[in-house]
Order: sequence, then structure tokens, then C-alpha cells
Amino acid sequence: MIGKYGEVKNKLKEKIDRIGDKVLFVAGSFLSAQRFKSTDLKSSAGLGEVVGDLRAKTLFITGGSRGIGLEIALRAARDGANIIIAAKTAEPHAKLKGTIYTAAAEIEKAGGKALALKLDVRDVDQIEQMTKQAAEHFGGIDILINNASAIFLEKTPHLSLKQYDLMQQVNVRGTFFASKSCYPYLKKSMNPHILTLSPPINMNPPWAGDHLGYTLSKYGMSLCVAGLAQEWHNEGIGVNALWPHTIIATAAIENMPMGDVLCARSRHPKIMADAAYQILIRNAKTCSGNFFVDDEVLKTAGIEDFEQYSIKPGAKLQPDLFL
Repeated sequence: MIGKYGEVKNKLKEKIDRIGDKVLFVAGSFLSAQRFKSTDLKSSAGLGEVVGDLRAKTLFITGGSRGIGLEIALRAARDGANIIIAAKTAEPHAKLKGTIYTAAAEIEKAGGKALALKLDVRDVDQIEQMTKQAAEHFGGIDILINNASAIFLEKTPHLSLKQYDLMQQVNVRGTFFASKSCYPYLKKSMNPHILTLSPPINMNPPWAGDHLGYTLSKYGMSLCVAGLAQEWHNEGIGVNALWPHTIIATAAIENMPMGDVLCARSRHPKIMADAAYQILIRNAKTCSGNFFVDDEVLKTAGIEDFEQYSIKPGAKLQPDLFL
């Protein structure tokens, strides 16, 4: 996720208080312990019927060179899917593991076919060019994963225009135009899906007050989900959102202050990949307009063992934002 690795690490307030077995960021901030208790997760009853696996399906994944995006790609690759890794990292980074090329190699090793494309989702012309190139290479696009995201958890007085614009450009505009550019190909697919990694829209004021700039951008992504699900319903395109119940152990978390503490209270990105898979194999005509939460999806699919996803089995998990 753009911005989460370097600048967030420096700009987040580094003081961490412990309240019992809760960990919370102060003045920075993740969440307060009290808010965890009032979470009311929505069910994932909107999954519907399974129509087949992802064999020979073509997935276009933004920001998929590492983390959740890469895990989604690897899960699809095990079915023999075609996967486009469309992300910015083409050269090795000192603090970030993986590039679009190493991701492509992992996908091929897992059983899929890969195409690595260097893409900055802020550039609309690039999006159009890359979706066209991907469709020509694999003969179409069946699934779009809007995974690319930027994050700065600053309060309003400390959020710069550059940071605000970056989040809007990557999160909202990137999601909107990637969806728009994939639309001509998706509507030709037998079971087209768009899956966006954005949260249910929780109008509880603290979610705006703690990090308004970020919340605006993530809720903008969620509005794209709600709007496109309605707009493209008659096209048979399933448009859904997926969000983690707990924080996920990605490079973003690892590079934060006290990242080792947070990672110990996190789940592996594989839980998001397994949940995404369960959504993408459903009938797009009936599975649309949902705001799914990862473990609720898996419970609905009959999966009960969630310790397998814990970075530190038995540890108290840290809920993610917006739930």
C-alpha cells in the first residue's frame, strides 16, 4: 500500500499504551479498546451458489506484488488461473519484499499463468493501456481485484495536501477507473466479478474523527462498490467489497512502530485470499452489492478453524479499522 511503509512509520505517533491485554495507538491512531466491544459484523448470507473454480479465469489485480493482493493471486493460481499483477514495484525496494516480477514467478510456480505489468493507478491512461494489454494477452478479463491502496492515518491539521490527494487518487480514482476500464471485458465474461478491498460504511463518528482523510478515501471506494453493483446489475457483473475482521500481517504492519507487537496480534493475508476465493467462485448475478468480512465469509463457507491464520496462535487478535 502506497504511503503506508515509510511515511506512516515516521508520522504515526509512536507511543503505545497497554490496557490489560489490549494494545492501542495513542494520538495516531489505530483504535480505542472500547470500540472493539461494540462491533456488529454483518452476515455473509449473500454468497449464493458456487458455479465453478477459477481455472482459466483471468484476474486483473492492482497492487498485487505483495501482501493480500499476492495471496489472492496465489490462491487463484492453484486453480490454474491467468493473473495480471499490475503494480508499481518493478525494482527491489529496501523495505518492501517483492516486485511484480517476483510475484509473477510465484504465481507460475503455484500453477497459474502470469503477466507482470508496471502500473501506477493514478494514471488513467496507463490503466486503459494495461487493461487492454492484459485482455489481448489472455483473451479477456473475468475478474478485477481493486487491491491498490494508500494510507495516512493523520488527523486533519497534520494531513498534507499531497497525502490527501494521494489517497484520493489511488483509493477512489484508481478503483473507479480500473473498474471502468475493465467493464468492456467484464461484460463479455461468463461470470464477471469486481472485488474491492474496502470496508462496510460505518457512520459511527469516531471513524471519521480519528483519520478523516483516510476514511473519506476508503468510503469512496465503498461507494464505488455500492454504485457499480446497482449500475451494472443488469450486466450480470458481481460487485462486492471485502474487509478483514482483524489487522493483517503485511509489510505495512511490519514497518509500523511496534510492528512486531501488532504482527503477533494479526492474521496472515491468506485469510483474505481464502475469503476472496469463496466470493469469486459464486454466481456473479446473485452475489453482488455485499460488504463482506473475511471470517464471516469463511464461516458461511463452512470453515471453522481460524487459528490456522493466526501469526501467533492463541494470541489476542487486534480488530481492524471500521468494524
